[in-house]
Amino acid sequence: MSHVNNLESQHNDPAFANVWQELKWRGLVHVSTDETELEKLLAGDPITYYCGFDPTAPSLHLGNLVQLLVMRRLQLAGHKPLGLVGGSTGLIGDPRPTAERTLNTKDTVAEWVGYLQGQVRRFLSFEGGNPARMVNNLDWTAPLSAIDFLREIGKHFRVGTMLRKDAVASRLNSDEGISYTEFSYQILQGMDYLQLFRDYGCALQTGGSDQWGNLTSGTELIRKVEGKSVHALGTPLITNSDGTKFGKSEGNAIWLDPDMCSPYTFYQFWLNTADADVVDRLKVFTFLSRAEIEALGQSVEERPFAREGQKKLAFEVTSLVHGVDATEKVIAASAALFGNGDLTVLDERTLEAATAELPSATIGADGLGIIDLLLASGLSDSKSAARRTVGEGGAYVNNTKVSDPDAVIARDELLHGRYLLIRRGKKNLATIEVSA
Repeated sequence: MSHVNNLESQHNDPAFANVWQELKWRGLVHVSTDETELEKLLAGDPITYYCGFDPTAPSLHLGNLVQLLVMRRLQLAGHKPLGLVGGSTGLIGDPRPTAERTLNTKDTVAEWVGYLQGQVRRFLSFEGGNPARMVNNLDWTAPLSAIDFLREIGKHFRVGTMLRKDAVASRLNSDEGISYTEFSYQILQGMDYLQLFRDYGCALQTGGSDQWGNLTSGTELIRKVEGKSVHALGTPLITNSDGTKFGKSEGNAIWLDPDMCSPYTFYQFWLNTADADVVDRLKVFTFLSRAEIEALGQSVEERPFAREGQKKLAFEVTSLVHGVDATEKVIAASAALFGNGDLTVLDERTLEAATAELPSATIGADGLGIIDLLLASGLSDSKSAARRTVGEGGAYVNNTKVSDPDAVIARDELLHGRYLLIRRGKKNLATIEVSA
């Protein structure tokens, strides 16, 4: 399912005369080749550009989302995207600053290529006058012999220049060192750009600024082999205002695959954005207009308690990645947890995701008395405390108040035949799973 139609309706922003100025205002330009020439190029006839994604996991993550949305902005401006998923570079591994990557099997990488291609497709349009195309660098590297690779490509690279690349230099100075395999990665990425230049006239590669050495390996290779100038654009690495690393929640990466990061967790990640970061996130991760973002920024500054910026950010990005229907389910689940909605309308997957961080317990079917439930859930630490909670009107099961301390919950009240949401007061929540 593609959500590109959602983007079309939000793109026309009269504040921007050209896409380069829009990218700059949104804080998406950290480093580039000749800026004057690149702005002129993007303001002229449609060009072909590409961004590569390596299958080092079965899903893309938020860092990749930055690139996907840059690609979409360029396509909305009339340019022609190539989505490259690296079937060959994924077998090698882009050098990390710390240590060698674990090499995955060929079958695993091939499987992940399919997953990532599906995710890339969700953000690009493959129809119309400037349709996107998917490419896989395994198609042109697999038939190439080692001798041909060294003669035709390797001879154009100078070892001294390769050693100065940041990723390589940091590894050379570490105890881990770097293998020839990962050292050669930049040659493969440079060859990708050359191949796409030859096949499609590709004139721009985009990527994160930490990839700048790899990006320029391609521009230099094309200059040496073809005598032509092409361009590269590096986006800034996204960081939080407090200095912590962006894109992780509780130490885990925020993946785009709903099976690896549920829409509920994804939505909550954006909802928890710090006030100081909201405007920057709206610029990078949404297609809202400049006027809309400035209005939300004013709201964050003047009425931070309303959290209008965070709510809009969470809705927009979750809708882009998971669709509007899934986002509305998440919002309904959030409301229902605290008594402002109907728990019974939530599908099981959304309910499980929404309650995943709550205290939980499993009990048998003979323990459905309200006092037992409060004790099992940990919301009360004694029978007398549980009776007091019920007597004071503070006990709820599935958002329904329970006033009788001898009440027993019927089996037909279990959510999806096995769950109960227990609440003490307004904010103390726990889940109970009833075993068969």
